[in-house]
Amino acid sequence: MPTLTGLAYLVAMTLLFGLWIYGAVSLYFDLRHRFLPRLLGWLRERRNTDRRQLV
Repeated sequence: MPTLTGLAYLVAMTLLFGLWIYGAVSLYFDLRHRFLPRLLGWLRERRNTDRRQLV
């Protein structure tokens, strides 16, 4: 059976791992729903502006 120090270590590592996973998932959703649409819109607008200047 683990000692009190070992149990505290396991709880702390589990908590830190959970926070790390939460951060990774939040970053994924931010990239997918916030930054990627802005980037695609900017590229689409830039492409349309370039086509208008050629005509």
